Amino acid sequence: RYELVLRLPDGARTPQDLERTLIDTPSGRIPVSSIATVEQNDGPNQIGRENGRRRIVVYANTDGNDMSSIVSNIRSVIGGVTLPAGAFISLEGQFQAQEQAAQLIASLSVLSLLLVFLVLYSRYKSVTLAAIIMANIPLALIGSVVAMWIGDISLSVASMVGFITLAGIATRNGILKVSHYINLCKFEGETFDQAMVVRGSLERLTPVLMTALVAAFALTPLLLSADAPGKEILHPVAVVIFGGLVSSTLLDTLMTPLMYLRFGRKATERLITDQPEESHDVQHAY
Repeated sequence: RYELVLRLPDGARTPQDLERTLIDTPSGRIPVSSIATVEQNDGPNQIGRENGRRRIVVYANTDGNDMSSIVSNIRSVIGGVTLPAGAFISLEGQFQAQEQAAQLIASLSVLSLLLVFLVLYSRYKSVTLAAIIMANIPLALIGSVVAMWIGDISLSVASMVGFITLAGIATRNGILKVSHYINLCKFEGETFDQAMVVRGSLERLTPVLMTALVAAFALTPLLLSADAPGKEILHPVAVVIFGGLVSSTLLDTLMTPLMYLRFGRKATERLITDQPEESHDVQHAY
């Protein structure tokens, strides 16, 4: 292929002159008017192409509202438009990148939860104990959702990152308590009853509260500076983690001991009998 530009003389650039311009064909020279209609009209000053198709880009910025709702409204309008054959509309830009990132994070979150469950199962050899520990995650999500509703924050990539971080903190609190319950039965001579669970919960209350308070104090500047430059991404993360810490700390203090007392007896007795050395290691670690 060779780039070729044809230009008529300056004095012969009217539509009529272009119609009379002769072109060579296998049948001889013919005027342009015999194969085309020449007219003067308004048109695009540039024609863009992508993958061999013509492409027109329409740019727009939001007015500060939630981007998800704006895109949803645009898609509803596009759905009612009948396009010519071969034409289509695609939404691209920041929202497309955010949507792809959200899908990736959601997939990785599911994989992470599965891996966490496998690690807990390999440690406790019990589906019941692993489920009791991971039950702290939905307890933490309750506070996060409420905090997002109070702060008028929509679900975004930043808030999803906060959910993942919060899941790790909530799981750690459950591990602290369940492991201590097992150690009390194994090394402190406690029997599996309400008194043992109450003792273990009170002895692990201080580490759990310290974790929550330190994290809350660290997140306070981000909570109070939502409109500060550079804090647009960190603020949703702080809101999600802070709200989840509140609900997780309060509900975990009550729900984890109750679930362990109700469902954990058989798993604890089996673990104490089968893994004495591993339980001894955990006693020293905590």
